This record gives sequence, C-alpha cells and structure tokens, in this order.
Amino acid sequence: MKDESRRQKKIGSLLLEALSRLLIQELHDVTTALVTVTRVDVPADLKTAHVHLSVFGAEDPAPIFAHLERRTGLIRKSLASTVKLKYNPMLFFSLDPTADMSERIDRLLQTTRTDGHDAS
Repeated sequence: MKDESRRQKKIGSLLLEALSRLLIQELHDVTTALVTVTRVDVPADLKTAHVHLSVFGAEDPAPIFAHLERRTGLIRKSLASTVKLKYNPMLFFSLDPTADMSERIDRLLQTTRTDGHDAS
C-alpha cells in the first residue's frame, strides 16, 4: 500500500479540525459523552473520508453513531461551507479502538502490579 501523500495528510488534517468543531455542535443535545475525532483517513482520490472517533463516558456508543449516520448529509453540507475542496468527501464514521485498547492495557498492568505485589 502506498504511503499517504502530503496532500492527503493536509486534507485529512483540515477535515479533522473542521469535523471536531462541527461534531461538538452536532452532538451537544444528543449525548453527554465526550466524542473526539482522533484521525481522518483520506484515500488518494480524495472522494471519501474515514473519520475515526473515540467516545468517553457512554456505555454504548451505537446511538451516537446512528445519529451521525442519519445526519451525515447535513454534516457534509456544513463541512463543504467550512472547508473548500474540489470534492466534498463522503463521510464514514467508525469507532477508534485505541482508547479501549489503552484502557485494557492499563487494567492488565494494574492487575499484574497488584498480583505481583501481593506475592512479596
């Protein structure tokens, strides 16, 4: 797989910044959870954007993603007025597993420390 071009990275960065602001407005009445855009991957054709989100403070992030799916058209329209691009990319939202993995590793390390400390 070819590495991301400088243009792809720049557009991904622009979209990340704009979507971060837009999602605060979009989700403020929907959830009290903290939703963060962790990264935006843009393929070479620049026609789609894969938006990776982390969700903290929600037992089940599914309703948040369902809301975003229903509102994708309006989010794209707002995005088009904020970021001027040749193509207004289709948006695909997904949960970024990094935060969950980090939390799981922390719990495992804590368990290991506690188990190892009790043995002394």
